[in-house]
Amino acid sequence: MFAIFKREMRSYFTSPIGYVFIAVFLGASGFMFSLSTLQAAASSDVASYFTMLLFAFIIVIPLLTMKMFSEERRSRTEQLLMTSPVSLIGMVAGKFLAAYTMFAGTYLVSCLNFYTLYKFGTPNGAQLVGYSIAILLIGGAFVAIGIFISALTENQIIAAIGTIAVIMLFLAAGFLNKYIDFYPLRALLDWVSIYSRFGSFTFGIFDFNAVLYYFSIVGVFIFLTVRVYEKRRWE
Repeated sequence: MFAIFKREMRSYFTSPIGYVFIAVFLGASGFMFSLSTLQAAASSDVASYFTMLLFAFIIVIPLLTMKMFSEERRSRTEQLLMTSPVSLIGMVAGKFLAAYTMFAGTYLVSCLNFYTLYKFGTPNGAQLVGYSIAILLIGGAFVAIGIFISALTENQIIAAIGTIAVIMLFLAAGFLNKYIDFYPLRALLDWVSIYSRFGSFTFGIFDFNAVLYYFSIVGVFIFLTVRVYEKRRWE
């Protein structure tokens, strides 16, 4: 697994994709931070910034995951991976950890934006920590989704579009509730919604149920990716 992890991390910096992801993420987060806090003269209110950042993941996460498995299929190196002395779980986990490390590391760098809050405002530290934990958990869930979609196709554009669609579905599910009168469907959408569990962290509350949900999303999509390759191995 560690060999796969190192290979993927190296590939991010020997091709443009890693630099593009970092540039887009930091550029977008800096712009949204400036727009939602500094220009809005709300130096202690970060709710708008984190909500905007969450929806920006619709675009930035697919940049990170679209090549993970689709590139292996396109370049015909997939068979080498499946016959290497690494289990399928180790292969998928190594790729997931590499993508998540890139995501988490870039997000932590973007947290330098908060310096201006402490210099010119009086931010709520517990709230910032709560938001950051939620962002890291949700990012992990979205990375796992993107890796699964990438395993289904050899076309990186299709992988990116598919990931965008699924992430939008998870985010939009909670917002559709007010338009639905049928309670069972409304309850189902609320349960599926990633955004609906975001709220607890905004108050600095550690929501164990939300953490379990996000970890479950990661586990389910990693499991599905492994199943895709188990089926492909025997074809």
